[in-house]
Amino acid sequence: MHSPDLNVARRASELARAAEEVADILVIGGGITGVGVALDAASRGFTVTLLEADDLAFGTSRFSSKLVHGGLRYLATGDVATAKESALERHLLMTVIAPHLIRPLGQLLPFTVGVTTGQRTAAIAGMAMGDLLRMRARTPRSVLPAPRLISARAAHDLVPALARRGLGGGMLSYDGQLVDDARLVVTVARTAAAFGARILTRVRARALHSDGAIAEDVLTGETLHVRARSVINATGVWAGDLDESITMRPSRGTHIVLDAADLGHPSAALTIPHEGSISRYVFALPQQSGRVIVGLTDEDAPGPVPRIPTPTEGEIRFLLSTLNRVLAEPLGRDRVRGAFAGLRPLVDMGADSTADISRRHLVAVSETGFVNVLGGKLTTYRRMAEDAVDLAARANGLDAAPSRTATLRLTDTAPKRSHSGADDDAVFRAQVEFAVRAEGAMTVDDILDRRTRVGLVDADRERERATTEALLAEALADLD
Repeated sequence: MHSPDLNVARRASELARAAEEVADILVIGGGITGVGVALDAASRGFTVTLLEADDLAFGTSRFSSKLVHGGLRYLATGDVATAKESALERHLLMTVIAPHLIRPLGQLLPFTVGVTTGQRTAAIAGMAMGDLLRMRARTPRSVLPAPRLISARAAHDLVPALARRGLGGGMLSYDGQLVDDARLVVTVARTAAAFGARILTRVRARALHSDGAIAEDVLTGETLHVRARSVINATGVWAGDLDESITMRPSRGTHIVLDAADLGHPSAALTIPHEGSISRYVFALPQQSGRVIVGLTDEDAPGPVPRIPTPTEGEIRFLLSTLNRVLAEPLGRDRVRGAFAGLRPLVDMGADSTADISRRHLVAVSETGFVNVLGGKLTTYRRMAEDAVDLAARANGLDAAPSRTATLRLTDTAPKRSHSGADDDAVFRAQVEFAVRAEGAMTVDDILDRRTRVGLVDADRERERATTEALLAEALADLD
């Protein structure tokens, strides 16, 4: 085994080796899918190089709802296969792979005036079916308790901001919640590095071939020819930039950030059906940081893919108005502390709406001989990675051992995280030092946006920027 630590010194050494040697598998993309592929391949004994144009978790992977979910929505739309896959992968993540990064989270569907009888019935049926999938996956009730009906008083205790008037109790079910989605990506990358994978950030692939890539070191502008016996494109919404035969149809998912105090410091998430729908919901999800994130939308996002998506005011108002339907005191726009949006990497299948596009992943060999892994979702990243490595090995005649990742626990030695500001200077200093020494962080934005998540709220970002710059400079100097 190798050290899991990622830093600028290791990057320099491994970048030189990557330009000289031929890897078994070259992975393009440092989101959850790409790092998952790197771990799957490296743990089978393949030599692996991963190229990421920016930082780990720079794209969609850090903008999720931070749920490891069993697929209630997929059941509601009749997509049982995706729901089964989600339930099994959730089981593996919560019991074997990353129990240290995930906790059970209660999700409350309140029986209020704004939730129709049809929506209640559909949700109860869906949660019951979801519990059957939990049992099929053999997830113990000690990890995910059974769904149950609760009283109005119990519902109000869980979410004190709920309107009491017209509250007739609710349905409480459980799902998995990540401590942080970006942290999952970095942890998978570090585990892959422990198996010898070269995790090279700030290296942009300009063109892919069946036997490698032409790439650019973003830090120096140097052009590199990285050779490999097989190549896997795991760039998500940017996949079409490297394979013109692919037509992506990104969907924008927006969340808003609230203070937990505005909802009475809830101990369960709220699940609120869209008006007139039995399959689409808005979730108010308490975080372990004194915050609640509320999301999410599903809007077509045509045109060039932005470096960082921007939420629209219409989406922010929609999320607030949906939440306010069930609250005693409506929250105004001024209570929104922050907002963020991610783009789902959906493949265009000709559907009328992105909400109708399947969330199942696709793995296929491109016309030029490299493998594309497309679509999917965070919960099923491990299965996506396994399928991609299997196909790459078959297509290129590589002798592949069976995947090990279903029984492989992720590494974790990170210090306690701060998400809403650096109230404890010693803790924040330790986080910055670890981010630079062991997690590959190179810039202030790496630390604020993808290692501590302070940057989810602009005011917190500005307050901590100067301190972070100073700590970053010290940590980088210590590596010299």
